[in-house]
Amino acid sequence: MAHTCKSCGAVADDPGHLCNPTVESLSCSYCGATDVAASHVCKEKLAAMKFSCQSCGRVAAEETELCKPAEIS
Repeated sequence: MAHTCKSCGAVADDPGHLCNPTVESLSCSYCGATDVAASHVCKEKLAAMKFSCQSCGRVAAEETELCKPAEIS
């Protein structure tokens, strides 16, 4: 079960990593699985990742979700 910060909206599996945690059940918009962890990566989600961040290495489907996006070739 994932936790969401009431103040900033950050999501984490461990509530100790958030400043104002609340329990929220997450579902995957890619595969439809319910009650997934914040770190959930399914086959469908992985296939949608088209950009990586040149700063931290995070991957995302949209370049607007990253601070220094670079297209994955």
